[in-house]
Amino acid sequence: MGYFHVQIFDRLLDMSVAELVLESFKLMFPAYCANAMPVIAGGGLPLDLRRKFIDGKPVFGKNKTFRGFFAGLAIGTLIGLAESSFFGYHVLSGLMLSLGALLGDLFGAFVKRRLGIPPGGLLPVVDQVDFVGGAILFSLPVLSATWSWELVLVALLVTPPIHMLTNFVAYKLRLKSNPW
Repeated sequence: MGYFHVQIFDRLLDMSVAELVLESFKLMFPAYCANAMPVIAGGGLPLDLRRKFIDGKPVFGKNKTFRGFFAGLAIGTLIGLAESSFFGYHVLSGLMLSLGALLGDLFGAFVKRRLGIPPGGLLPVVDQVDFVGGAILFSLPVLSATWSWELVLVALLVTPPIHMLTNFVAYKLRLKSNPW
């Protein structure tokens, strides 16, 4: 581990709770944006091409579209590039966080379809953290020295209320058909 990475790790051990929350939010921001962007820019052809899985149910459902996926990937990557210059994160961090968030969300949609939950239906906890798990896993190759168990825990704890609040705002703005 290089000197720069050791400095980051030492700094994390000395953080207060407020600093951990802020650092977690900064780190996850590209993933948050990537996860939210399909609500704004989605629509069009579904990623599963309207095909059914072997159980006869949609693979992901009508709400997971190519346009939403690539809009989320683009905005999250751009935000990650900006953050890399401001905060010293790896230049690929935004891409990996965004790709992980979007694939984590797809995994959640896949599970929901297997459980018979329709697109837009609620699956508590999974809906709030599927994209976080994906973002963390995919970003590990480029952010392994930045992620600590404290930051992972804080990301998992602060994301559900942030997710619920942003979804409620999107619902009130009529960008979503349900408040979750």
